[in-house]
Amino acid sequence: MACFIVPAAEAVVTTVAAKIIKKNEEKKGVSQDAPRFSEKLGLLNNMLWGGSALLAFEHVWHGEVVPFFPFLTAASDPAATAEMLHEMATSGTAMAVVVTAAWAGISIVSSKITASEVAKK
Repeated sequence: MACFIVPAAEAVVTTVAAKIIKKNEEKKGVSQDAPRFSEKLGLLNNMLWGGSALLAFEHVWHGEVVPFFPFLTAASDPAATAEMLHEMATSGTAMAVVVTAAWAGISIVSSKITASEVAKK
């Protein structure tokens, strides 16, 4: 029903954090040899925004999100609202955690590969 809101909220936070981190990296003159953390965070943003957009489209397709107030059809009924909040707390949080864990794994592997390439030089 509204599980896409949780990863979208995380995407908003990470987008703001990436912009702040990028400014700090530019001020400090962080090396260009390896991918910057702000660039890695950009990958997480893309994963979260893309997944949230696809989920939102799927919910629009099934009529769970509508272009008029209250926008979420489950918000019009108290029982459905409770079910929606439960789905957000379980499915939405699980999706956000899995995407973030996958990104962390990708970031760790890419850092190790970059470190070994730099060591070879």
